[in-house]
Amino acid sequence: MAIDLEGGRCVSADIAAGISPAAALFHSLADETRLRIVQRLARGEARVVDLTTQLGLAQSTVSKHLACLRDCGLIDYRAEGRQSFYSLTRPELMDLLASAEQLLAATGHAVELRPARDPRGEAVS
Repeated sequence: MAIDLEGGRCVSADIAAGISPAAALFHSLADETRLRIVQRLARGEARVVDLTTQLGLAQSTVSKHLACLRDCGLIDYRAEGRQSFYSLTRPELMDLLASAEQLLAATGHAVELRPARDPRGEAVS
């Protein structure tokens, strides 16, 4: 999947071109900005303004990546007044990131893809 810079939408050109849905999913997570957004949303819902501040990105950039992740079915939003609160839709995504952390550690490239946890298992902000 790739971002259509004109419309800011995540297009399924990869799937239309014969790329499997699995490859398209991993391609959507291969973008560092989208991965950072997923990491942040793993700690709880957030508004676009929260994400722009916390990630140091432009509003238009965040909005385009949110649209992509939403089109992929990984996130959704709820409206409250004039604000939209984004959150992860698939808790299985955290299992996937945990497996990726283990695989990368085993290959000598340890990373932290999920939010840090305190001793009680709560996400650390």
